[in-house]
Amino acid sequence: MGLQALQPRVALANLRTAALPPKVADPFYTSPAWIALRDRVRREAGGRCQVAGCGRVERGMIVDHIVELKDGGAPLDRSNARLMCRAHHNQKTVTERAKRTARRPGGP
Repeated sequence: MGLQALQPRVALANLRTAALPPKVADPFYTSPAWIALRDRVRREAGGRCQVAGCGRVERGMIVDHIVELKDGGAPLDRSNARLMCRAHHNQKTVTERAKRTARRPGGP
């Protein structure tokens, strides 16, 4: 048979053409109540990341729910919202998703 018999029978996927579905924003985040809270948090934080020891100022700062809504956090409670730089927000998101996955039956 030779080496040709060892060639894969399924073609490799071209990942450059595989598009992810567009992200759909939760309508909550366009509500007047959320926008008012978001603007208040930004104003009170003075545009600085509120993670202890950071204080970074950058474009694209994110008003984050400290306790995520999926985990029962209060959606419009000022004490559950803080301003975060993108790096800290991404880090928190990864950590919280890992915790949530570990709590699921069959999780790692």
